[in-house]
Formats: sequence, structure tokens, C-alpha cells
Amino acid sequence: MLQTQLPNLIAILFFLSCWVLYGWLAYKSPWSKHSLSHAMDAHRYRWMRSMLRREVRIADTNIASGLQQGTAFFASASLLAIGGTMTLLSAMDEVTAIASRLNLPYLQDPLQNELKAFGLMILLAYAFFKFGWAYRLFNYTTIVMGSIPDDCHEENEEAIEASLRAARLATLAGRHFSSGQQALFFAVGYLGLFAGPFVFMATTFMVTAVLLRRQFFSKARKAVLPGPNEQDRLNNES
Repeated sequence: MLQTQLPNLIAILFFLSCWVLYGWLAYKSPWSKHSLSHAMDAHRYRWMRSMLRREVRIADTNIASGLQQGTAFFASASLLAIGGTMTLLSAMDEVTAIASRLNLPYLQDPLQNELKAFGLMILLAYAFFKFGWAYRLFNYTTIVMGSIPDDCHEENEEAIEASLRAARLATLAGRHFSSGQQALFFAVGYLGLFAGPFVFMATTFMVTAVLLRRQFFSKARKAVLPGPNEQDRLNNES
């Protein structure tokens, strides 16, 4: 029994290690300053600072509303996925019978299948809570944005402080939203566990590699990075 479970335990540890490693590389490591997420954080601060120059802020409120709607969509999708996992649990006997007929060895143990499904449900629940909190933080961001007076300007210290608060909230909301998406991506890799521990490690590695490439080597990252002239101007402003 121990020999049978050992590969699964190793694969699960590999999965958790990859998840933790990705989070550290993207957000806490010395290289995180070169990530796509860090670049977008800078753009959020620039957005809130630029908002002070606009007399009409309809575009800003529309952007914030769009962010909320996108977050609500992913939260709803997570709930639907949790419901699908519960349906899978209720039909585990049928899944086991089909696996036996098709000679799929990693799906013929009902107890292991239920444990795997519970693990998937935990991942989806984690994603839902992250999206739910991100939605609320985006809501707080719009409230702080609404507290900025219309007749302010860039030299108004009160307006600057309010814009910085809004930027910090938007950045925090973006981080929680990214964590929810990260959980969904790794949930896709987790599906490999149903095909065996070695397939599970392979899908986990593929998901981690894709996420790291998008953070550090993607065209999107190059698109949002400032050019040399703009970088010099930003350095002079700071």
C-alpha cells in the first residue's frame, strides 16, 4: 500500500513546490521586479495619477467597472466548477465502472478518486475566495476614486494621497485576482493526477513553465515595459 501511495505523495509534493516556487519567483524574488505583474502594478499607479488631470472621469469608472465584471465572471466560473466537481463525486461509482471496463488503472480505486476530486474542489474553492476578495477590493477602489474631488490637480496633496490609496487598493485587488487565476491554471495541471503521478508531474511542470514564460518572457511583458526614453523620463520624475 505504501509503495502504491508513494508516487502520488511525491507528485503532490512536486505540485505544491512548483506552486510555491512560481509565487516566489513572480512576486517576492529579486527577479520579480522584471515580471509582467510588477510592470502592470506600475501602470496602475500611473493610471491613478493621470486620473487627477482629467475633469471628466467616465473612462476611469468604466475601466474599474470592467475589472469588477471580469472578476465576477471568474468567481462565477469557479462556483460552477465546484458544482461540477460535486457532481463528479456523486457519480464516482459510474466513473470507477467505466475505468474498469477501459482498463484505466489509476481510476479504478473509488476512494482515491474521491480524494482526488476533493483536492480539486479545494483548489477551486481557493480560487473562488481569491476572486471574491478581489471583487470587493475593486469595489473599494471605485469608492476611493469617487472620493477624489473633481476640481483637484496634481499639486493637491489630498488628491494625491487619495489617488495613491486607490492605486494601492487596485494593485492589491490585481494581486488577489492573479492568485485566483493562478489557482485555476494549477487546477488544470492537477487534472493530470487522474491519469497517474507521472502524468501529474508532467502537467504541473507544463503549467509552471507556461506561467513563468508569460511573467518574464512573453510579448505582453515587452509591450507594457517602458521604452528607453520613457524610462529616463520616469527616473527623472521619481
